[in-house]
Formats: sequence, C-alpha cells, structure tokens
Amino acid sequence: MVAIPVNVKPRPYEVRIESRLLDKAGEILRSLLSGSSRLFVVTVAPVRRKWAKKLMGSLRGAGFDAEVIEMPEGERFKRLATVEALAEKLVAREADRNAVIVAFGGGVAGDVAGFLASLYMRGVDVVQVPTTVLAQVDAAIGGKTGVNLKTGKNLVGTFHQPRMVLIDPEVLSTLPEREYRAGLYEVLKCGVIGNAGLFRQFEENREAIVKRDRATVERLIVESVRLKAHVVSVDERENGLRRVLNFGHTIGHALEAETGYRTLLHGEAVGWGMVAAAWIAGEVGKLDRESARRIREATLGLGKLPKVEVRGGNIVRRLQADKKTRNGRVHFVLPTEIGKVEVVSDVPERVVLEAVAELKKLSK
Repeated sequence: MVAIPVNVKPRPYEVRIESRLLDKAGEILRSLLSGSSRLFVVTVAPVRRKWAKKLMGSLRGAGFDAEVIEMPEGERFKRLATVEALAEKLVAREADRNAVIVAFGGGVAGDVAGFLASLYMRGVDVVQVPTTVLAQVDAAIGGKTGVNLKTGKNLVGTFHQPRMVLIDPEVLSTLPEREYRAGLYEVLKCGVIGNAGLFRQFEENREAIVKRDRATVERLIVESVRLKAHVVSVDERENGLRRVLNFGHTIGHALEAETGYRTLLHGEAVGWGMVAAAWIAGEVGKLDRESARRIREATLGLGKLPKVEVRGGNIVRRLQADKKTRNGRVHFVLPTEIGKVEVVSDVPERVVLEAVAELKKLSK
C-alpha cells in the first residue's frame, strides 16, 4: 500500500493507494472513525451495481451501520437541488452529527457528497472513495467541494477536507472507455505543470497507458497524487501555488458551461483547455513552439475529443463569470516549459478568440 500525506491544518489526512483496497476499507476506517458507527455511502447507479457490494460488505464486516444513498448520474445533476434532495434523505434516515458520508463515485459524486458533508448539521466528516481516474488523481484530494450554476461551473462550494481518501485502482477496470480516457487528461496535466518525467511517460508509453496496463496506470496515479498532495499541503485555499492546478480549466470550464454540461466530460473539456492554453502560451511568447506542439500532440494522442462547436465571443463572456477571474481580469495558467507553468492575467481577448478558433479547426 502507498500512503501519501496531505498536510493541511488542523487535521492532516492520508491518501492510500492499493489494488483491492475496497476489501480493506472497513478495517481501515474502523481504526480512523472509532467514534462513528453510521456511514452513508453516496453514489450513482453504475458504481452501485458494479462495486457497492464489495465496499458495503467490507464496511459492515467491520461493524459499521452502512447505508447507500443514490444520486442521479451526470454533470447536469451537480446542482444545489441535488444536495437538498440528499440532505432530505439523510434526515429521513435520522442521520445526526456523528454521521459520516462516504463519497463513492467519480468527480461529480465526490464534489456533491463533499459539499453535502460540509453543510449537513453544519458539517460532518466525509471519506472519499473515488472510482474514476479523474477523481482518483484530482477531484477527491484537496477538499474542494461544490456545484454548478447555469452561469458557470463550481460557482457555489466550500473547502471541506476529507478524513481519508481510499484509492483502489482495480475499480478502473469497469470504467467505460470514454471516461477512462477523459481522466487521463488530468494526469497529463500533472506532467505539464510540475513533473516533466510524468509527461514523458505519455509520450513514451502511450499504448500501455491507453490499454490500461495495470502497473503503468498505478504508477501514473501515485505520481499524480504525490503532486496534488504537495500542492494542496503548501496552499490549501488556492491563494498561490494551488492555482497551477487550474491549467486547462479556464477555457475548459467555459466550454462545459457553454455546451450545457451535455457534450463534454470534464476531463475532455480540460483536454481541450490544455491545448488552448499551450497555443495561447506560444502566441504570447511564454512557450516555445516545439513544447506547445508536444503538449498538443500528447493531449490529442489519447483519443479523439468531442467536436468543439461554440462561438468564441460566448467563451470570452463565460470567462468573465469564472471564479478564477479577479477584479475583472481573466487568469490563465500557461506553460513556460514542460513541467513549469505560471499564472498570467494579461492575455489579449484577440488571442483567446483565436485559440477557440484553433480548437474548432483541430476538432474537425
């Protein structure tokens, strides 16, 4: 088992990574949650059908009173209405302040369940058990929770750190191909922002990664989690270093919102956002053309991304409502070389419009 610390105050926690970890979840959580007996596992139907029996058996075998609460699947259900409906279900089951919520699913389930935990009874504990690549390397770590508004993504949320994150790479074996590949863009992101060696693995071992070679995938997960844990430990509230994790997310979030969260998976939007950011970095003189090409080819080499069919002007307007925009200035995370990025706030609107046009051309 690999245990990676996330050193946030006042209560640090661990991310534990091991194949077949679901079998040990109850035993691990029993030693961590000694004063709690009632666990509420928030999940979605596909995860429940494939993996809930294993997790629930482990939890109940360790003496927990564990129940499943199902939420609808999909980004369009990442809304306040879903949180309210889940809270009503907790009340109906007489969940009190000692209850623990277990977020069991992908990024949407993790964000919604984490947000629910931060609000219910003014805050109860949450354990993250992510089941997608994207959630395992990014969404489940760092305490960000939230839901979307019609005007933009994650505009309502909280910071609510989990008690622990349990990652079982085995659950990825049943992940649909599209969702698996969508999560790989978040792993590739880690390579661009802070681990050139990780980036090179995508260039040199693409076939093994795409084919889900077990050892290769586990190595990618561990390296990505180490980077995320380090960044979060240094900057929990995104006042400095943590902003680099938004590489690809500025235009990516705008694409998601503009298409009504129905066309692009989050990871796919981030993929297009990384291509756009690399192109912008080249245009404004932050990145050499060869490195921009490598980022573009590594991203697009993971599989065909959905077609981009949006108006550039609409994307620019979406950026103004993004939570990363401060004092009216849109902030972009731009690569300066493979493994290094910086936050830039003076990108001309013309360059943004040209970047969107470039995405549309590449997606034809």
